[in-house]
Amino acid sequence: MLITLRLFLVIQFLFFCFGANANETNNVPKDYLSFSPKQAETSSEILKKLTTQHFRKQKVNDQFSKKFLFEYLDALDPTKSYFLQEDIDEFKRWEDKLDDMLLAKDLSVGFLIFNRFKDRVTKQLQANIDLLKGDFIFDLTKDEVISLDIENAQWQPNKKKSSEHWQRKVTEAYLRLILNEKEPETARELLTKRYKNQKKRLKQNDSEDVFQIYMSVLAGMFDPHTSYLSPKSMENFRISMSLSLTGIGAVLELDGEYTSIVSIIKGGPAEKQGILKTGDKIVSVAQNKADFIDVVGWRLDDVVELIRGKKDSLVRLEIIPAKTDLGGNTQVIELIRDKIKLEEQAAKSKIIDVTTTVGSHKFGVIEIPAFYLDVEALYNNEPDFKSTTKDVVRLINDLHTKKNVDGIILDLRNNGGGFLQEAKMLTDLFIGKGPIVQVKNSNNYISQAHQSRSSIYYRGPILVLINRLSASASEIFAGAIQDYGRGIIVGSRSYGKGTVQIQLPLEQGEIKLTESKFYRVSGESTQLLGVTPDIELPSIYDPDEIGESSLNNALPWDTIAPAKHSIFWSELLKTPPINMLRAAHEKRLLVDPDLIYLNEELSLIKKQSSMKEISLNEKKRRLQSKEYNENLLALENKRRVAKNQKGYSTFEEWQTAADKNKDAAINDENPVSSENDPILHEAGNIFADYIGYVFSSPPGYSLKSNIIRH
Repeated sequence: MLITLRLFLVIQFLFFCFGANANETNNVPKDYLSFSPKQAETSSEILKKLTTQHFRKQKVNDQFSKKFLFEYLDALDPTKSYFLQEDIDEFKRWEDKLDDMLLAKDLSVGFLIFNRFKDRVTKQLQANIDLLKGDFIFDLTKDEVISLDIENAQWQPNKKKSSEHWQRKVTEAYLRLILNEKEPETARELLTKRYKNQKKRLKQNDSEDVFQIYMSVLAGMFDPHTSYLSPKSMENFRISMSLSLTGIGAVLELDGEYTSIVSIIKGGPAEKQGILKTGDKIVSVAQNKADFIDVVGWRLDDVVELIRGKKDSLVRLEIIPAKTDLGGNTQVIELIRDKIKLEEQAAKSKIIDVTTTVGSHKFGVIEIPAFYLDVEALYNNEPDFKSTTKDVVRLINDLHTKKNVDGIILDLRNNGGGFLQEAKMLTDLFIGKGPIVQVKNSNNYISQAHQSRSSIYYRGPILVLINRLSASASEIFAGAIQDYGRGIIVGSRSYGKGTVQIQLPLEQGEIKLTESKFYRVSGESTQLLGVTPDIELPSIYDPDEIGESSLNNALPWDTIAPAKHSIFWSELLKTPPINMLRAAHEKRLLVDPDLIYLNEELSLIKKQSSMKEISLNEKKRRLQSKEYNENLLALENKRRVAKNQKGYSTFEEWQTAADKNKDAAINDENPVSSENDPILHEAGNIFADYIGYVFSSPPGYSLKSNIIRH
């Protein structure tokens, strides 16, 4: 499941600001961290399992050693803010030795580097505190800039340059608070408290934290879904795997100094409230009506612990919205904690009406947030156990028999996967006999999972809607539907998570490693490239930032021999029909107000996020903020005018109206209009064209009869 896998990957990097340091003296400091004999033995066990059981057959040699060193350094100091170039030059003497040291169960270099980092961070935090307490004047009128280009960042050449770099970083943090209307003295106090808290938490690191980091980086060398969990981290991982955890219903990760939102869990408080979005950054957290606690620079597990709480209790988050300007404006969100239950993540249906040049249609939309299964109830032989397939069968019957729909849209957007068996059984409903997915293990043995039904359950037209967060089991389902020509796939390229993981116990902790890869019946892997839709729609997700291809050491895309399978509605596979569908879609892109707005908004956001540097001049930042908000408002008003709606006079008026609309949507139990979801609305248009072009031609075929096999 993408959500849990992503959180697992995140947990392995929970250390961002909490490194270590070895002083260059013969006197070992009292707080110097070192590895234990048990950790040495566990490292040997981890290395053996990685080299013998992982899908990627990787040699642990000098080349591996060099890459391991720099990935470890990058994991500790991803923004290149703490280490100096002299540190890196010193560490290079071990770049061809770490492989031999691992084989010899010697972890000393990993701990030495960690301790050096701890020392650098401790001193820098104290320097920041001293800067804020001293007579340093934040001159926000200077035309200074600070780089945002982390990818091309370099370690500072000396202490003087590092000091100048940190003055700019502290100034930027100070400016963000000023732009959020904090008084200068208050801003100083908040930043001082922030750095003191980071320093305090830094001292709490122990050898288990260091070992967790070092082994996780080692595991991540094989692929991004392989990781080590220390005993201390296992509980957090198990909690993340549970659908009944009490919290806000969001998956978190570290993004620099900030905790950011990876995804919103269906059925959770955040999803129901509708304001918190993927990419939002958490600045501070407050319990009920208590004061906010600044969490910038905190460990991920500490932030998660602060957000969790008792059911029905209030938690407030101060966030920097993902779709925001560079002014630093924050927003306060109030959420009532609740348990995310299986039934709240269950498949749901609604009706949309679509009218195009080729006719009017009523479509059933089945939203599938995950491939779920109540395993415990199944094992206890409870007749009413919950499962994706059972729920979809019920919804199909209702939509076809009672609602008399012309076709069904299966909405798999943001579906991160789940139980493979459920993906297979769901595919069974729509195809005849034949394979559904192929699996190749680390020994190159290839197996096939076949459908189990004797005949198709639902014979009517289907459209599958996917996006960049559709992953794993979702990709298997969409890929099978596409390979069989059973329906049309619409949306944006899927995540590209085409691997299978197993968890293995260790003497100390656990290791999760990739041992197999998924392949479609066409022979193509879903790994890395994902599933390409037949017709692509605009996407709010940047594939360079989200998806398997954005992760380090991802396994490559490849192919195996295709499996024998039949083809449905082969007309669709011919060039003219698909070109006709695309041509009709492209025409709507030019005239549909919602699609025009979405594309222009995405272009504006992309332009903003591509900036390589940011001004430290308050006047310029406020002007940038104003211009950005005005551009967004102009786009919105352009959309509203095109739809014969009244525009907004100010950005604030628009935001207030948007918040009210979100609250109304949450409380509205009536069917949701597809026009509130331009992607779904356009998918409906494409589906109508699809039915008009493809399903109108077969003689004797009726959309209204003989669709469901009971």
